Amino acid sequence: MGKPDQVRIDKFLWAVRIFKTRSIAADAIKKGKVMMNGAQVKGSRNVKTGEVIDVKVAPAVRSFEIIQLAQNRMGAKLVPEHIKEVTPQDQLEIIELQKLAMSMNRRKGLGRPTKKERRELDNYFDSEQVPDDMIFEGSFDFDGDEDDDDISNIWSEEDEK
Repeated sequence: MGKPDQVRIDKFLWAVRIFKTRSIAADAIKKGKVMMNGAQVKGSRNVKTGEVIDVKVAPAVRSFEIIQLAQNRMGAKLVPEHIKEVTPQDQLEIIELQKLAMSMNRRKGLGRPTKKERRELDNYFDSEQVPDDMIFEGSFDFDGDEDDDDISNIWSEEDEK
């Protein structure tokens, strides 16, 4: 079985692990997030060795040069034999800053606290002392009746009829 001389772009993007599934690759192509030579492409477009594929990632555009074609999905260690990232350094910095911003800013109340946040919470609550006059020992009468201890006055179904 020889190496192919051209492969569909959606299949190639999936094979070299740029997208997790072929359908996600096809959706990105339909949404115009994949370009070649500055123009959007269709999923049926064939790619050849030496071409450059641009993929829009949230704030930036990543570029990949095709070194060797592949039709079947490969292990991550084999990917550098098939594509070379040629993304400009400024675009890589934008992507890295976006990753840092996303990891640093978690909206309050969403998800579990991180290990660091958990320790800070534990330290805060452990160090906080409750004044002695605020500690209440005993029972509290919620309805104002003093005869709550007597269970005989609890209604039964027969009393309601």
